[in-house]
Amino acid sequence: MPPIILLSCQSISKTYGVKPLFSDLSVGLAEGDHVGLVGPNGSGKSTLLKIMAGLEEPDEGTRSVRRQLRIGYVPQEPLFDGAHTIEEVLAQVLIDEGLDPHEHSGRTSAALSLGEFPSADQATSSLSGGWKKRLAIVRSLMLEPDVLLMDEPTNHLDVEGILWLERLLRAEARAFLVVSHDRRFLEAVTSRMIEINRSYPNGAFEAKGNYSDFLEQRDAALHAQANYEASLANRVRREVEWLRRGPKARTTKAKSRIDSAGRLIEELNSADARKDQGTAGINFTSSGRRSKQLVEATQLCKSLGGRPIVTNLDLLLGPGQRIGLLGPNGSGKSTLLKLVAGTMKPDAGTVTRADKLRVVTFEQHRESLDQASSLRRALAPHGDSVVYQDREVHLVSWAKRFLFRAEQLDLPVSRLSGGEQARLLIARLMLQPADLLILDEPTNDLDIPTLDVLEDSLVEFPGALMLVTHDRWLLDRVSTMLLALDGTGQTEWFADYAQWEAAQERMREEQSRAATSRPSKTSRAESDTAPKAKKTGLSYREQKEWAKMEQRILQAEETIATCQAAVEDPAIASNAAALQERSTALDAAKTAAERLYARWTELEGKQTESAGQPQA
Repeated sequence: MPPIILLSCQSISKTYGVKPLFSDLSVGLAEGDHVGLVGPNGSGKSTLLKIMAGLEEPDEGTRSVRRQLRIGYVPQEPLFDGAHTIEEVLAQVLIDEGLDPHEHSGRTSAALSLGEFPSADQATSSLSGGWKKRLAIVRSLMLEPDVLLMDEPTNHLDVEGILWLERLLRAEARAFLVVSHDRRFLEAVTSRMIEINRSYPNGAFEAKGNYSDFLEQRDAALHAQANYEASLANRVRREVEWLRRGPKARTTKAKSRIDSAGRLIEELNSADARKDQGTAGINFTSSGRRSKQLVEATQLCKSLGGRPIVTNLDLLLGPGQRIGLLGPNGSGKSTLLKLVAGTMKPDAGTVTRADKLRVVTFEQHRESLDQASSLRRALAPHGDSVVYQDREVHLVSWAKRFLFRAEQLDLPVSRLSGGEQARLLIARLMLQPADLLILDEPTNDLDIPTLDVLEDSLVEFPGALMLVTHDRWLLDRVSTMLLALDGTGQTEWFADYAQWEAAQERMREEQSRAATSRPSKTSRAESDTAPKAKKTGLSYREQKEWAKMEQRILQAEETIATCQAAVEDPAIASNAAALQERSTALDAAKTAAERLYARWTELEGKQTESAGQPQA
């Protein structure tokens, strides 16, 4: 039996100004579909998602939706009322949808538990980009959509957040379509891939399977397409030679051949036009230094705001060594880069750098870009050319290498997209010979073709490299070693990403086993009278979470009691649907409470262990 189509777009086209994004494009989503959508920057991925969600209309074509279909949509940059707390934002969704008030507390508790938020009463204005993205995802899931559409959901999430999202989506039976440049994420969650790209004859390529399957099938398709175009070029060449001999279109046969030749020439011109897209030409310049030792850090220590970043870290960097940094947001990865680069001093320990070490840095927030400057001056500050690897290159050619058009040169930098600003910064860095590259989130906003080129350049760079990125595919391929920071000052070395992932899985299993025993109410009551001033085993965020844990557990128990009373209400005894809804809310409330108890046990264990007391 064929799968039931939930949502489809047939022969749709969309144009902004004079620029066509896509034309005659058809995309469908069936029950159980887990689809990844990729394509170069500017190909119209976000616009397609908005059309599928019903937020925009196509210029041509039709959108069809199954009756009573519920669609969840997670935008690339979610917006919230900063005056509201996390819990209030979630509750408002239920109020706006007019759901039974008896369901509100259960659904809200389940959503808070699903998002693993440290504090339900935190104002959304104080949330980091990663926690805002979590909130947007959980908010969309609250209404149990049949189809979930997500635009770059891994943006701003740290590696832990991305792994959380992967676990969430792998457990989903419902259909979803996700736009992402995170190749390892696509590898983990998709069962079908779609690429929209004007280089394909019909504007898109589709493959069953995950991202690796997609690459394999796409390579085969592109190879077949190249063979066909080579054959087409030979046929056109023969027909052009025949036309040059001046055939007379007096017979039906001759006229037919002339018409056929015209169609072949038009087809070849169309194929050549589709190829004219290109990728950025990234190739970092090495200084050629042959020193075996570039940077040596010994017993390095650094704290910020009373929180340790690194403690007694030893690190050695030489040519060909590429160190990738892992750790949650706020764990101090950017701080460690500054310590190695010499723009920040350690509290203790030493950092020894080779004489006249040339360090080139890509800043996460692109502070070195003057937003008011024109693209022309940002690319070539001193004239109409640049010097790259001892060779003078004209500005227009240099701009074209990074996919900038000549008409963009007078635009201010502030008008460039995130991906264009990232390419601009890379273009500036490539002009500087380097012994050591320090790259802090260089992959943000870059599309997959540019990421592929960036990877190749970093792998071939003969100097040393330190890299922070949430793109695990690039991190794993480029790095020769990984250094993980845990946010409490502790660090650990790993040979590759798979080794780190296995260690994380073992830690989660240990935590799960430790959380199987629920703390008794007596032990909780005793903890109320225990001194709470000194919890040296907890991080700053965990201390804040611990301080509110008792209140959250009491609220969860009150929610269970409310849901239980709603289930036992005699007024709904004969209403099977209402009874089912309230039973589901009760189960969700119990699940949320169980998670809180497990987290309570984990935090108490850390606090007790740090005090040197035997664990209960």
